[in-house]
Amino acid sequence: MNPSAVVNSVSKPLRSSCCVHAVVSDLPSLLRLHQSVVKQDSHVPDEVLYGRMGYLYSLVFVNKQFGQEKIPMQYIQQICDSVIVSGESLSMKSRYQEKSPLMYEWFQEQYVGAAHGLAGIYYFLMQPGFVVSQDKLVGLVKPSVDFLCQLKFPSGNYPPCIGDTRDLLVHWCHGAPGVIYMLIQAYKMFGIDQYLSDAVQCGEVIWQRGLLKKGYGLCHGAGGNAYGFLALYKLTQDAKYLYRACKFAEWCLDYGKHGCRTPDTPSSLFEGMAGTIYFLADLLQPMKSKFPAFEL
Repeated sequence: MNPSAVVNSVSKPLRSSCCVHAVVSDLPSLLRLHQSVVKQDSHVPDEVLYGRMGYLYSLVFVNKQFGQEKIPMQYIQQICDSVIVSGESLSMKSRYQEKSPLMYEWFQEQYVGAAHGLAGIYYFLMQPGFVVSQDKLVGLVKPSVDFLCQLKFPSGNYPPCIGDTRDLLVHWCHGAPGVIYMLIQAYKMFGIDQYLSDAVQCGEVIWQRGLLKKGYGLCHGAGGNAYGFLALYKLTQDAKYLYRACKFAEWCLDYGKHGCRTPDTPSSLFEGMAGTIYFLADLLQPMKSKFPAFEL
C-alpha cells in the first residue's frame, strides 16, 4: 500500500458533500438515541469513544457539516447538562469535590486521557458550541482541568489513570498526545499562560517519544500523535510544529518499514491506516498554505 497515493485519491471524496449526506442521512435514528443518552440511570458512560461525549460530538458534527441547526440546540444542551450532573455525582461519591468538581470513570477506572478519560470530556465541555454556561465553566470545569494538570509527570507526560505512577504511555488515548487538546482549549477559553506552557511541554514529549511501535493509527499510533503538532501550529503559527508534523508524516509514509505490530483491524480509523490517511490529508492544508508548491 502506498499511503501517499491513497491520501491524494481519498482526501477530497472524504470531505465531499455526498459522503457527509450519506453519513447523516438517517437523522431520526441518531436522534432516537437521545433519551437513553441523557438519562442518568441508563448506565451510558460519559467518555468520548463509547459514551455521551462521543454522541454529543456526532450531533455537533451534523450541524457543522450542514451549516444549519439540523439538531436542535436543546438536544446538545441536555446532553451537556447530563454530563455535568454525572460528573458532579461521581465527584461527590468518590470524595473528590474539593479537588475536582467533575469526576468520571470507565469500567471503574478514573482515566485521564482523551479516549476514555477526563481530558477528552473536559475538552468538549469547554467547546463554545456546546453551550456550557460561564458559571459552570468557571466553577466546575476549570478547577477540574486544574486538578488534571497537577497529575503531570516531571517529563511533561500524564498517567493513564488517577493513581498510576508509571510514565510509560505516550498515546492519544492515554498520555500527553490526548491531554494537549484539553490544555490548548483551556488556554483559548481562560487565557492562562500555564495551560499553553503545559501544552508546549506535551509537544516536546510527543517529539521525543511519540513514534510508536504500536503502529500508525490515531488512538495509539504515530498518526494520532502527530496531530498534536498540527494543533500547536494552528495555535502558535510556529513553523517548528509544522516541521515536526511533516517528519512524523515521513515516518508514516515509510509504512511497514519500522517493525510495528499489525493491529487487529489494520484498515480502521483508530487503529489502522485510515487514521494515518486522515492525518496526512489534514497536513496538506497548512502545508499548501505555507508552501504553495508542496506535494505529498
